[in-house]
Amino acid sequence: MMAQYLALKAEAADCLLFYRMGDFFELFFDDARVAAQVLDIALTARGEHEGEKIPMCGVPVHAATAYLQRLIKAGHRVAIAEQTETPEAARKARGSKALVGRAIVRFVTAGTLTEEALLDARAANWCAAIGEVNGAVAIAAADVSTGRFVVMETNAGGMGAELARLGAAEVVACEGADHPASVWRPRADFDSAGGEARLKRLYGVATLDGFGQFSRAALSAAGALVAYLEHNAKGALPFLRPPALSAAAEAMAIDAATRESLELTCTVTGQRKGSLLDAVDRTVTGAGARLLSEDIAAPLMDLGAIEARQALVALFHDDEGLRERLRGALRALPDVGRALGRLAAGRGGPRDLGQLRDGLDGAWHLAELLGRVEPAPALLADTLPRLRGHGTLIDLLKRALVPAPPIEASDGGYIAAGYDAALDDLRDAGAGGRRAIAALEAKYRADTGVSALKIKHNGVLGYHIEVPARAADPLMRADSGFTHRQTMAGAIRFNAPDLHEVASRVTQAGAHALTAEAAHLEELTQTALAARENIAATADALARLDVAAGLAERAVEGHWTRPQMVEQPCFEVAGGRHPVVERALATSGDRFVANDCRLSEANRLWLVTGPNMGGKSTFLRQNALIAVLAQAGSYVPAERATIGLVDRLFSRVGASDNLARGRSTFMVEMVETAAILAQATAQSFVILDEVGRGTSTYDGLAIAWAVVEAIHEDNRCRCLFATHYHELTRLAERCDALSLHHVRAREWKGDLVLLHEVAEGPADRSYGLAVARLAGMSPGTVARAKSVLAKLEAGRAKTGGLAAGLDDLPLFAAAAQAEEAQCDAIRAEVEAIDVDALTPREALDTLYRLKALAREG
Repeated sequence: MMAQYLALKAEAADCLLFYRMGDFFELFFDDARVAAQVLDIALTARGEHEGEKIPMCGVPVHAATAYLQRLIKAGHRVAIAEQTETPEAARKARGSKALVGRAIVRFVTAGTLTEEALLDARAANWCAAIGEVNGAVAIAAADVSTGRFVVMETNAGGMGAELARLGAAEVVACEGADHPASVWRPRADFDSAGGEARLKRLYGVATLDGFGQFSRAALSAAGALVAYLEHNAKGALPFLRPPALSAAAEAMAIDAATRESLELTCTVTGQRKGSLLDAVDRTVTGAGARLLSEDIAAPLMDLGAIEARQALVALFHDDEGLRERLRGALRALPDVGRALGRLAAGRGGPRDLGQLRDGLDGAWHLAELLGRVEPAPALLADTLPRLRGHGTLIDLLKRALVPAPPIEASDGGYIAAGYDAALDDLRDAGAGGRRAIAALEAKYRADTGVSALKIKHNGVLGYHIEVPARAADPLMRADSGFTHRQTMAGAIRFNAPDLHEVASRVTQAGAHALTAEAAHLEELTQTALAARENIAATADALARLDVAAGLAERAVEGHWTRPQMVEQPCFEVAGGRHPVVERALATSGDRFVANDCRLSEANRLWLVTGPNMGGKSTFLRQNALIAVLAQAGSYVPAERATIGLVDRLFSRVGASDNLARGRSTFMVEMVETAAILAQATAQSFVILDEVGRGTSTYDGLAIAWAVVEAIHEDNRCRCLFATHYHELTRLAERCDALSLHHVRAREWKGDLVLLHEVAEGPADRSYGLAVARLAGMSPGTVARAKSVLAKLEAGRAKTGGLAAGLDDLPLFAAAAQAEEAQCDAIRAEVEAIDVDALTPREALDTLYRLKALAREG
């Protein structure tokens, strides 16, 4: 047995191996040690291997799903090795001591789950693969629980942002590649020609042109993903819809740092609660919640598509009755997409077919309800046809299945009476036999005088007679007609010839009935899967309706407004609010203070000053979130809003480090700021908070000054820049598109009063000592800080302060040109050198000349 186990373990590689032994999955060696610790189960030993006891632990097969969930959550992958034959078949084929054959039938990994118990109903479960060919990069991603399959063209710089948007449970990359992956696969899987052939074979087509124009990198990624899914499913590939090709330019670009800073779909701790998604989500179905998450993660760049989503939200926003009827109907529907995914993966059952029946029938009734809307918004008109077209399948499943089919097929009882006359006859025979068994039980009680006698059934003895041990004497007599079968602590079991005869008829009829039901289940499943593309489209349509109705509900609940979307880079929000903070304040009965924000070509950079805790960061983030919501097709938390499309969103707010990669808090800040300066365009939206605070005062001010100038002169994007460097306010005199603002605060009788209002002009001071007092710092420490501050301010009055002399500096662009001119002179001198012709003396003279040029610059 150990030889068989070790061979399977070699195939499982780095996965934990669940080795089937009867009613248990057993784990051995290091796998057992790991599983015992994660699952908190007993670690035992079995036999010896190379002179050492073999560590062992196991989990019951019937409860394996719960244990798998814990192992997957802990970051492990599991290979399932099932018995491929019965012990009887093994003995018949290879002798009495034959070992039962086993084989790995499936790899259970975080990105390839389909079981309902292993998945979050309100979150997609993506598995992604990275393909790279000649410097071009593409990402293919699939959610096998619903069949979604997307391919994105990107580049090395944008790869991290795309992976962050997906939030994939698993990322597959080629061995040896420098990619952020969790699974490494052979280079052969990433061959683009092989990938193209694999996709053609999967979809049964001679060309992929009907799906789009795929680059070699896209073919590499998609082919590698399909190969990985085939490997995990051991050839039984799950349902994959045709790949949808998309480009990075179709959605607002949001890098990983910005997603984390803004907490779009989860907080920095990885929790959904407290995120923007959590604050916005009013969907009533799992599919709707998953689609809303995708919408927020990838705001649109197409003005027409944004307005189409908004128009559908507006329909349900304005018609309360229609919205309530729609949401009530959706709430009652099952998750059609995931039921289809389980059936396609071969892990479905009668209940999944019942969910298809009920979901498709509900979709048809929704089409009837919404078909009366006049005039219908364009997105609704596009959605309605996808809700219909399943009449034949619905009728078939209604006739074939009982109203509430069971999860498991093993016990039968899911095919409706009247669907198959032969099956009904078998059931009648079984029912008649059971009535005969009941009659026998009454007869035996009367004949023996034992009123406690019962006829029972179990999987080992079948039907048998059981009596209490104290009343067994009448049945133990030689002429009683009963045969002793088993003695237990308090009862004795018997058999009888007439019971055996009746039981055989019941068992035979039941077995035939189960076989007939299983055949019908397979036939119904294949019929449903033949329409899987249309069923998946219906599931998508239901999710889109749920998202629109949910956003409408949220807009009504929070008094949100429909933003006007325009092409030109403006951002005009009146009475804007932070949706997450406002919701948190509402639970405690507090009111959120709304603020305006108006950015335009002539006023595109706001420099915001004011005290800590005054609301600067909240103001910055709320406007970034408003941009995300607007381009996702939602209403926004404001009184009015006109928003120009944002191609890239950047947020550098808050302090964090990455010590594992050798990056301090300040280094992380500089890396993120450098990325913003390198990537932001005139159509981007940037929020920056306290740039330069992680180093010395002079260094920090110098960096912040240069960053403000660079954004104003080079990037020319819409930007909110919060700072405590009041010296930066001098830039307003030289940067014509820079506007000064502050969050209002007042000191009243020694206490700081934070008003959380954004007003024009610079703050009069930072109120740092007042905040320190508010935080509970000791009075002596605050008093000492006050005296030090007085000295520093007196010195600033005499010298001009930190920014003395900065007014004479040229602006960023002019300074850059001067440096470039100096570099050009040195470059020209270097290019004129004939290195091969220089003598040692001439080489030394040339070095002196270059040094003099550098000094003159």
